[in-house]
Formats: sequence, C-alpha cells, structure tokens
Amino acid sequence: MRYNSLGSTGLFVSELCLGTMTFGGAGMWTAIGALDQEKSTALVKGALDAGVNFIDTANVYSEGLSEKITGQALKDLGVARDDVVIATKALGPMGEGINQRGASRYHLMGQIDASLQRLQLDHVDLYQIHGWDPATPMEETLRALDDIVRSGKARYIGVSNWAAWQIAKSLGISERRGLEKFVSLQAYYSIAGRGLEREIVPMLESEGVGLMVWSPLAGGYLSGKYTREGDAEGRRAKFDFPPANKDEVFAAVDAMRAIADAKGATVAQVALAWLLAKPAVSTVIIGAKRMDQLSDNLGAVEVVLSAEEIATLEAVTKPQAEYPGWMIERQGEYRQGALAGQTPKK
Repeated sequence: MRYNSLGSTGLFVSELCLGTMTFGGAGMWTAIGALDQEKSTALVKGALDAGVNFIDTANVYSEGLSEKITGQALKDLGVARDDVVIATKALGPMGEGINQRGASRYHLMGQIDASLQRLQLDHVDLYQIHGWDPATPMEETLRALDDIVRSGKARYIGVSNWAAWQIAKSLGISERRGLEKFVSLQAYYSIAGRGLEREIVPMLESEGVGLMVWSPLAGGYLSGKYTREGDAEGRRAKFDFPPANKDEVFAAVDAMRAIADAKGATVAQVALAWLLAKPAVSTVIIGAKRMDQLSDNLGAVEVVLSAEEIATLEAVTKPQAEYPGWMIERQGEYRQGALAGQTPKK
C-alpha cells in the first residue's frame, strides 16, 4: 500500500480508501448494501490490516446507520484515533423539515455534531459537502465550514460532485476572505467515465486539490461479471447508477480482460490500477459486500500497468474533445513547442 498527500496538504492517505456505502441498509441504500455490524467490522479490519488508513462515509448513507456502524467498528477493533483518517459528508436530507438538508450554516452546524455522535468521535479529519446546493450562497457554506474547522470538529474540508468553475470560485472566495479552502474533490471517475478529464482534472492539478475517486468500477460494470448478452445479478440490477455508455463499458472490459489475463490479475484490478496510475488521484474509494470482493480490490495495488498498456486502454475510451478544449489545444501547439525547446516555424 502506498500513501499520497491529500491535495497540497501534509496529510497522507492510503491510495485505496474504504467506502462504507454498503454498511447498514436503510431506505434506498438497501439496493447497494445492507451489511450488519459484524460483517461491516470484518471489512474494516480487512482493509486496515492491508494498510488502508482512510475511511469515507456520509450522514445520508443508510440514514445515518453507516456512520454508526463505522464508529462502532473502530471502537470494537480498538483502532487508535491517530492510526486512521475519517471522512464524512453532509448535504442530503436528514429529516422531513425544509431546513434539514442543504449546505446552509443552519444545516451544517447541526449535522457535524450529529455525525460525530454517530461516529463516536470528537472530530473528523475531512468534512465534505456532498454536492451542489443552489439555494445557499457559496460564502455562507464556506464560512460555516471555516467555523467547523476552527472549532476543532474537523481538520480539513472537501467537496464532492461540483463543477470545475464552482470549485475554482470557492478557492477564490476562501483566499480573499481568509477562510479554509477545499483540499479535495470526491468525484466519479473510471476508465469508462472520463468526462472530468476535460475541465476538472486540469483545474485540480493547477490548484493543488486532491482527487478522491468514487465508483471506480462504474457501479460494478468494470468488475468483469457483466456481459453484452445480459446483466448479471448484482448492484446494477437493483441500482443502475452511475450512468454509463454500455458500448464503451464493454469495449473497455474487453481491453482490460486481455491485460488482466496476461498479468494473472482480474478485470477489476486493472480498472483500479489504471486510476492509481493517474497523478491527479490522491485515493480511490473501494466498497464491498463480501471479504473476497474487498481482497480482490486490495490486490490492485500490486498491479502495475506499462505506458503501452495504459495507452491501449485509453485509446478505447478517449473522451471526445469539447469546445473550448479542442481550440485551446490547437492554438497552444506552437507554444508547447517553445516549452520543449523547438525552433518556431513560420
């Protein structure tokens, strides 16, 4: 297991992060997983034993039950607080009231306390906004998060599922107002879902923001168990998310299977190894319902892809250039040449 700094911070996290969306099972979350305390604790132990030091959860997962199970697992296993990095998120509905959702000061100040109580902790290491709230001014959210950090209830702040311009704007506000900055983005990324390479990845690399990848196997499509002939039983059969172009998915699986067979690896491990090779990626979040699934995912850290293998995979799923990307590339060619020491041509 390797460890990467989370963005431009001095906090180091394991390249694989344990996601806890399968813990609990309540409401819509039963379609994703409904693991009880015993099975969840076993997965936490398996991940920690393999060198994982990063666990990600959210208040909405199983209506708070995932946080409760995660906290109890850490307590039952006797995990020292300094040996694990804990991240949680807030935004979604946590009650019927109109103010029991969103990224307002009202909601966030109450939800951090509720999350800490469920986790049985006095602080989380990373507190994240789970998505975009069009009803709350950005500065209100940032000031609330700044207060949460200053209170000692969180060490760092992050965001999830925002556009590049939204994150860039937030960083400017934080810089101008002297507020805590987002250090990480949690976003969907996979060999079959590379849309964030157009705007988000360049912005993250420019601003030193870390990338936490969710759904690296495209909701199970890149596990290798699904075929063109029909979907296998599994998460996709019950919860068809995130959206995916099946033709692109299966083309990627075909390319990965050939590489996996040559390396004695699995398709899922190759999919994860491709992400782990990306410089912008701080950590890849893996989730599991069974120990064999977790073990397989953990094995991805041993799979090293050559430059040729990476190029082969990326040729299959290369995103179509969108404006202004293709114009920026075209007009920048002669300046890239200057950076490479080439003599200008008329």
